[in-house]
Amino acid sequence: MSNEDITLTAGDAEVTVRPGDGGRIGGLRVGGLELLRQGERFGCFPMVPWCGRIRDGRFRDGAAVHQMPLNSPPHAIHGTARDGAWTTARTTRSEAVLTYDLVDPWPYAGRVTQVVALSGEALTLTMSVETYDSSFPAQIGWHPWFNRTLGGEGVRLDFSAAWQEERGADHLPTGRRTDPAPGPWDDCFGMPGGVDVTLTWPGRLELRVTSPEEWVVVYDEQDAAVCVEPQTGPPNGLNTLPRLVTPLEPLEATTTWAWRRP
Repeated sequence: MSNEDITLTAGDAEVTVRPGDGGRIGGLRVGGLELLRQGERFGCFPMVPWCGRIRDGRFRDGAAVHQMPLNSPPHAIHGTARDGAWTTARTTRSEAVLTYDLVDPWPYAGRVTQVVALSGEALTLTMSVETYDSSFPAQIGWHPWFNRTLGGEGVRLDFSAAWQEERGADHLPTGRRTDPAPGPWDDCFGMPGGVDVTLTWPGRLELRVTSPEEWVVVYDEQDAAVCVEPQTGPPNGLNTLPRLVTPLEPLEATTTWAWRRP
């Protein structure tokens, strides 16, 4: 099938999926309100086969050391799949299934599948990485850019984390965990019971972002948007906390964004 844009609808919710632009969610409109910042770099893109930064773009797999392009010097950031064209496997009125085959510069063969499922009250994103060849470390995550305002007051972020990853001057976790500190943030938090963050646009909408995963990066240093990024491990996790994809065991993750009107 082609990689043309897809529109999903359910109730008064509408989602634009852009397979040809990194498999990203280009827009999420609820009751006519656009929740995601618009533009080819924004929306919500999948982070795979890693999330956040890799220190100096290098990761080790056993005795092998692999070098990724430094697309955020001196580091590599947010995976390779957001830069490629995904393929639409199938669609219905409210669901789209996309695939992406991992290619150079990623050194391992594998396939990523993303399912975008819309209901009248929520959007659920599910992603998996599988291999039929060599095992390899990987991560899965999503990077949404939520509009800071929806025509009224700025968004409020509410969450309770067990810890915050101490961030070094190089923007990478130092390995030390600290008590969560007030924002502004460009930081990774740990939630062992699962990611649970509520965004409230006063008088407009409440959006709850959840995931069974225990890691979330929160970024709110931009005037136009804030990011709440559920993921399967911390930044630089390919080196510090790798999750292994094997021919018998894919890596899978999911996140749900449920909304409620005031």
